[in-house]
Amino acid sequence: MRVLILTHGTRGDVQPYVALALALHRAGHQPVLAAPVAMASLAEPYGLPFAPLHDGPNTLIDDPEIREAIETNYRGLRGKRVALQVMRRSKPLMARVLDDMAGAAEGGADLVVHAPGMPGQHFAEWLGVPAVPAALQPVWVPTGAFRNPMLPLPVPRALNRASYLPIKLMLRSFGGIADKLRAGRLGLPRRRGRHDILRRPDGGPATVLQAFSAHLLPAGLDYPAWVHTTGFWYLPAASGWSPPPELAAFLAGGDPPVYVGFGSMAGTDPARVGRVVAEAVRLAGVRAVLTSGWGGMRTGDLPDTVFSLEQAPHDWLFPRMAAIVHHGGSGTTGAALAAGKPQVVCPFVADQPFWAARAHAAGVAPEPQPQRRLTAHGLAAAIRRAVTDRTMARAAAETGERIRTEGGVHRAVKLVEELS
Repeated sequence: MRVLILTHGTRGDVQPYVALALALHRAGHQPVLAAPVAMASLAEPYGLPFAPLHDGPNTLIDDPEIREAIETNYRGLRGKRVALQVMRRSKPLMARVLDDMAGAAEGGADLVVHAPGMPGQHFAEWLGVPAVPAALQPVWVPTGAFRNPMLPLPVPRALNRASYLPIKLMLRSFGGIADKLRAGRLGLPRRRGRHDILRRPDGGPATVLQAFSAHLLPAGLDYPAWVHTTGFWYLPAASGWSPPPELAAFLAGGDPPVYVGFGSMAGTDPARVGRVVAEAVRLAGVRAVLTSGWGGMRTGDLPDTVFSLEQAPHDWLFPRMAAIVHHGGSGTTGAALAAGKPQVVCPFVADQPFWAARAHAAGVAPEPQPQRRLTAHGLAAAIRRAVTDRTMARAAAETGERIRTEGGVHRAVKLVEELS
């Protein structure tokens, strides 16, 4: 099959789709990954066909006001105002992204797999092939088991399903852009339900893939049969990758360190976050490997007990750590779970507080340490517990074993093959 994979966002939003493309390629199919041009380096080491898209809303990440809103999870009236501004500023940028996606679709496909936030169903309809939404977070398909993780406020259990309505409204906010594309470049007529990613053009349910583990979700899941929660999609280290000699020497030079990294998240004061982390590591009395990510943490001079690293494959690095301190993105959470190591989750925004709460509920992490309230003493206490609590270590190891046996991305490939 020729499979067109459409996604957008930062590294954590793109990397699982690279894993799917690689698994499809190894299974004998012909994937084409369409993603932001800035993410081309993710696909290049694996020799995967890559269709570059405009970086779109990613270009807004350095705006100080947006950084502040991310750091506070869009709380308060100011946060809501910024969220509306982001949506307004994103629309013309998304129009460029969708136009590039149409260009990628012109190459043809037998099936379109797309991030739910991207209207991939329109390109699949244009090609006359199935569309498969592939979700990295449990926010797109309503369930009565828990409220929408994107909703910051608790609701009565009876309203859990209704709490997913804002996601539909968010998708509709870009409906005008999609309709112009449908009527113009794609030449498709308007039809009822055209913006519903969970429905096929004939009104039947779409096959939905959920690239995370049901082991981490609350009990009582009631997803319909057409929704498949496969397990996390992991991207293995590229063939021939080896650690820098300095990193290998650091790891061999003492007790297993603690990993600290916040991925693509960027708050208002990366230098302050760096100081908090460095002091927390000192107070906890541990060695550490720090990764700066996309500017969320900036460090100065570091002691010999701390190693600064730009990046390394999680599947290689995490099993060598004593504990993993991260922001709670679904991909990093999944990698930490697979490594079987205790975690300390410091969420910023969106679904990150949900994953932080679920890691704590699973017994693999202390109470979450939200970025807006992050202190050196609080983080140090959480790190000390993560590296010394034997019950937590046992829970992390047992959970890791269950997570690793799921084979999420391979299950996803089998499900995609059944649609051909």
